[in-house]
Amino acid sequence: MKKKIQSLGKWSYLLGIILGGLVGFAYWKFIGCSSGHCAITSSPVISSLYFAGLGGLVNSVIKNNF
Repeated sequence: MKKKIQSLGKWSYLLGIILGGLVGFAYWKFIGCSSGHCAITSSPVISSLYFAGLGGLVNSVIKNNF
């Protein structure tokens, strides 16, 4: 399993970032911020970028542990 994850290389980081961005956009779309004063979820761009960063971080933690 470790060889499969390591063989993906930078593509796995890209996949984590893309999936994180999609989750961020979905979070903004379906949950969002009702008042409009939320720092992260008030804008789809900020929400997508924030979750894309989290997706990359989570992917690096998973990749390093397996």
